[in-house]
Amino acid sequence: MSLTVAVQMDHIAAIKIAGDSTFALMLEAQRRGHRLLHYTPDRLAQRGAKVFATVEPVTVADEAGAHFTLGAAERIDLATTDVVLLRQDPPFDMNYVSTTHMLELIHPQTLVVNDPAHVRNAPEKLFVMTFPELMTDTLITRDIAEVKAFRKEFGDIVVKPLYGNGGAAVFRVTAEDQNFGSLMDLFTTMSREPFVVQRYLPAVRAGDKRIILVDGEFAGAVNRVPAPDDLRSNMIRGGAAETTALTDREAEICAVLGPELKRRGLIFVGIDVIGGFLTEINVTSPTGLRAIKRLGGPDIAAKIWDAIEDKRRR
Repeated sequence: MSLTVAVQMDHIAAIKIAGDSTFALMLEAQRRGHRLLHYTPDRLAQRGAKVFATVEPVTVADEAGAHFTLGAAERIDLATTDVVLLRQDPPFDMNYVSTTHMLELIHPQTLVVNDPAHVRNAPEKLFVMTFPELMTDTLITRDIAEVKAFRKEFGDIVVKPLYGNGGAAVFRVTAEDQNFGSLMDLFTTMSREPFVVQRYLPAVRAGDKRIILVDGEFAGAVNRVPAPDDLRSNMIRGGAAETTALTDREAEICAVLGPELKRRGLIFVGIDVIGGFLTEINVTSPTGLRAIKRLGGPDIAAKIWDAIEDKRRR
């Protein structure tokens, strides 16, 4: 099977290939003989019910500093491709939402991974609230009175943007922290959106586990341990990647989530678990593939392409 695959992503020149999951997917697609087309979200256009993109044929090589070669740009009807990988990084803002509406017009005749309607309807920190039995205590609000009551109940809390990513602007606030008022001012003046408040989990010092599910099935995991001087375990924030295995509780979480992820057409999903509590379900542009493989784990990019090819056959 040879597919034409369009990759909607941040420009390939700017990615860091050592940890980039989109790049891992492109390498595997190329290895299988699929034709790759590269474009950035700003090159999308809709006219009537047709969706176009100005794309560039791309070849990739696992060589830092010489990892891609682009061909001549060409405007195409995206419906003529077999697969679109929806892989630009958040923020999950109205620009991102707009692209999901456009791509929804060509899906599933052209298979968009992940399903754009369900990407739009499953932002990471809201979708997870569908499964409160798996989570730690969590509040979504911009009502300061609600936050104060939550803080009084739990004392030690974490505050983060509802549509943030990569560990940006994540704060721990203890019961005695005198910066609380200023932090609330910051969150309420910088954005009109609600924000997330969670009970602080001391278990984060032992790691924040990224677990990958492919078409609803467990595929691999990596433990991300924060640096001694940081709350955040994200690898782009200095977190260290470690090998890991699933606990019984984490296997239970996967078993609960799997059928719903599959039903929604969310083929590539990364969930975050701290101390046995689900904290996020990442569906927009999950990461972790290269770290898992580098640590001796499975080649999850191959599993993802197995799932994509199977759906195209059917």
